[in-house]
Amino acid sequence: MEGGAGRGLECPKTMDGKASNGNGSKKAIPSCCLKARSSTPELEAKCHSTVVSGWFSESKSHSDKDTKMVYFNNPMWPGEAHSLRVENILFKGKSEFQEILVFESSVYGKVLVLDGIVQLTEKDECAYQEMIAHLPLCSIPSPKTVLVVGGGDGGVLREICRHSSVEHIDICEIDKMVVDVSKEFFPELAVGFDDPRVHLHIDDAIKFLQLASKGKYDAIIVDSSDPVGPAQELVEKPFFETIAKALRPGGVVCNMAESMWLHTHLIEDMISICRETFKGSVHYAWASVPTYPSGVIGFLICSTEGPCVDFKKPVNPIEKVEGAVKHKRELRFYNSEMHSAAFALPSFLKREVSFLRDSLTLAQVS
Repeated sequence: MEGGAGRGLECPKTMDGKASNGNGSKKAIPSCCLKARSSTPELEAKCHSTVVSGWFSESKSHSDKDTKMVYFNNPMWPGEAHSLRVENILFKGKSEFQEILVFESSVYGKVLVLDGIVQLTEKDECAYQEMIAHLPLCSIPSPKTVLVVGGGDGGVLREICRHSSVEHIDICEIDKMVVDVSKEFFPELAVGFDDPRVHLHIDDAIKFLQLASKGKYDAIIVDSSDPVGPAQELVEKPFFETIAKALRPGGVVCNMAESMWLHTHLIEDMISICRETFKGSVHYAWASVPTYPSGVIGFLICSTEGPCVDFKKPVNPIEKVEGAVKHKRELRFYNSEMHSAAFALPSFLKREVSFLRDSLTLAQVS
């Protein structure tokens, strides 16, 4: 998981907030990229103190005497808040990159929070971890070499390790504290680090990929944080180009791709970049994760030019991989039916992305 919030995203969606563009005039602040802000320095300093009166909220706001809204920890979904009842705070610390919080909730079990944003809960982590790992790995026969970008909690590793064909797994996580905290408080996820096929690299993923040899990996899984600040680079064309170079012909990448309800314009941008970069196929899939904003999360899944990959039809069913279902624990969310269903898109999303897809197809034909 890569954290940090330095520079904002540029995007066409805006809200009523205003910012100076440097020449005295005002321009609208993108709604999905509005930085956490407050009206006083004291509040700004406490903007990650999200546990109040026994409740954790991903964003909180209040009105002061001038009825001005104050936003906290809300760069991607302003105007919304999701609260969980806190039974006990288990850990609170700050690494070089981000603030880390672990607490016991009353309904979802233990919860991992980075910079005020829920990363996973014990109850619903299965949906995200299983889908982001098995959507790509079950779409190609016998994957052998896999890279995980981010994923310091170990959950994606746990799922990759179910595949007996995999011989080598690299994971590049920038924040060692995330790994250490997960090993202490989320052993059922961090169990992936115990597999001898796993090689942990505490490093910047972009630099790591730039040094990777051409065609090294069969699959790359990008388990990154939301694209704000330094993590913005993980949804830009140069990053995807380094991924494409590191994949073998017919290799696959699966990238966390936000919520269809909140970030359609970001999804469009990512699809556009990936269709220019990956010469195989590009698809969008999604899954339900109750504790993520809007309750869903998307995945952008692509293949490089080479052997054809039909992502909608798993050719390497996890149910048939010997020992996979009993590896550490049974699968709780993913199966072949869920795999195919993940690519069924609602009509409003098809309207948003169909023009981009069709126009690019026509351009390639012409």
